[in-house]
Amino acid sequence: MRSGSKIILNAVVFQAAWFACVLGGANDLALAGTLTVIGVIAMHLALAQRAMPEALLIAAATAIGLVWESAVVASGLIRYTTGNLVPGLAPYWIVAMWALFATSLNLSMAWLKGRPWLAALAGAVGGPLAYLAGERLGGLEMSDPLLALGAQALGWAVLLPVLVRLATRLDGFAPAASTESAPWSPVTQEVRPHV
Repeated sequence: MRSGSKIILNAVVFQAAWFACVLGGANDLALAGTLTVIGVIAMHLALAQRAMPEALLIAAATAIGLVWESAVVASGLIRYTTGNLVPGLAPYWIVAMWALFATSLNLSMAWLKGRPWLAALAGAVGGPLAYLAGERLGGLEMSDPLLALGAQALGWAVLLPVLVRLATRLDGFAPAASTESAPWSPVTQEVRPHV
């Protein structure tokens, strides 16, 4: 169950880990930010009623983030100065931030569920603002800020509704009886005898 205290804790811990990642990326301490995210994920899974759906959601968001961020890096629109283990791929700390973001989808960002247009709007506005804040803090550089932020607005307008839909299907904080939270479980149908 989503208690108010879990939602508040999620929002506070998310923001703290976000700053740890961005400031770590800006100050050649990318590993410290990434380890912070790992700690947040461990706490998140421990608090979930069912850890498996949340783990699957985090894995899916991480994969989506790796593909999206690597495409942005390959385009040359955004450059990260630290945490680049493989040339052409996104740095590990920015991919970790996608995993971190996934921990908010069923708690502090759950208000977007069932509202795809609102999720698209939130993505189109919030996504670029997060990257602008990251740039101001020194975590990344934009070759053409207007183009880079425009690309992020379009990308997040598509990706956030997808992530919210995934979170609806993979909700480890919803009551266990919900079939939405466990799409892999069979749905039993009542069999009525013929009269």
